[in-house]
Amino acid sequence: MSFFCLLQRALLVLLCLPLGAAVAQTLPVATPAPAPNLPWLEQQLRESVVLRRHNVGVCLTDAATGQQLFGQNEDRYFTPASTMKLFSLYAGLRMLPDSLPALRYVVRPDTLLFWGTGDPTLLHGDVPSRRALAFLQNRPEKLFYAEVPTVTAFGPGWSWDDYNYYFQPERGAFPVYGHTVRFYAKAGQPLPRVYPRFFKPLMEPAPAAAPNPTDDHVRRAPLENRFTVFPSAKNWVDETPFRTSPALLLQLLQDTLRRPVMQIPFRLRPQDAVYTLRGLPVDSLYRRMIRVSDNFLAEQLLLLCASTLSPDSLSSARVIKAMQANYLRSLPDRPIWVDGSGLSRLNLATPRTLTALLVRLHQEVEEPRLLSLLAAGGGQGTLRRRYRPVAGKPWLWGKTGTLTNNHNLVGYIRTKSGRLLAFSFLNNNIPGDDAPVRSEMEKILTQVRERL
Repeated sequence: MSFFCLLQRALLVLLCLPLGAAVAQTLPVATPAPAPNLPWLEQQLRESVVLRRHNVGVCLTDAATGQQLFGQNEDRYFTPASTMKLFSLYAGLRMLPDSLPALRYVVRPDTLLFWGTGDPTLLHGDVPSRRALAFLQNRPEKLFYAEVPTVTAFGPGWSWDDYNYYFQPERGAFPVYGHTVRFYAKAGQPLPRVYPRFFKPLMEPAPAAAPNPTDDHVRRAPLENRFTVFPSAKNWVDETPFRTSPALLLQLLQDTLRRPVMQIPFRLRPQDAVYTLRGLPVDSLYRRMIRVSDNFLAEQLLLLCASTLSPDSLSSARVIKAMQANYLRSLPDRPIWVDGSGLSRLNLATPRTLTALLVRLHQEVEEPRLLSLLAAGGGQGTLRRRYRPVAGKPWLWGKTGTLTNNHNLVGYIRTKSGRLLAFSFLNNNIPGDDAPVRSEMEKILTQVRERL
């Protein structure tokens, strides 16, 4: 075992405590006592015509004290969808320093050996960083890339036929361009502008009679990087994941760096000194991931956490296991946690466990920073059209979680009296359109703000 690996394991506890809260492992979040009765809230939920046809779970807790104020089916497991990103956020807060590790490298006489940490920001379209690019461009040594064993491209329980859509890019150790191709189309033009330009020769117009039952702008072949573009009478912008491979990564790196990059097996020598290139501040990733519910950033965040556990493999399952054992044991109900984004329907969590996690976050992260990472009602991201500010001030901050037939919201409410409440409002097995459910949730949570 290399010296670096031994040092990494010896410092694991320190790496996992960037919040400055060494007592977090023993921080009590006990199973809540029976909640006081809120008959008006119970009545609203019971009599709602919109909510009675599907499964509903609600938990309301004082964020400062952890006292549960209300519960309905709060101990039952639900499909949480993207609210699972809050667990990924907590993993990042526990395991990552203040800046992302962009890559790791070893310098040998005339060679620079580098490998990925899972950092998704290299030339990313929304959270872009060029630090790794500039570093590699300016090194005098020959460049050798080592592929670190990592998770599979798709997570457990993901829908295979979503491979074509922006919200399900493939995971990887050294992502570039966010693992997606961006298309910029103008009405009347046969083919759109494409970024990165590397993929331009792999794009073709759809035949005149080609069916397009899903009304897509672009369809990628399931197992290869061939992109078919359908005609449109309007301008559009779209994003499609590309199929990843070490060979394609080397091509993209060489095309971007304009210098040779060769591949070498990952093998550290005892005398190797391993260095880390620091990237963007972590909050830039957390904020984008939570506010717009970016699945790719959430998946890569777990790989970044895995890079702190071992230099020679990236395993999100290992991160989940470490978090369950060290930081989540005192939650009321053990979450069934299988991926970073919540795309998988194998994830399960109870309403009271989600609010207990919110209480934990509020105890360990300064409140202004914590609320700034979430989507603010009427402000940005997935809540920009709902929960409008009152007198110019937001009163709800949260994380949505939506899959077909499921819509959830977890977050904080600042009540009219000034109290901060943690809440979870989960809706599973909705038969049909979820828009009425969203409106009903807004009506009920507005009442919570007014009356508590």
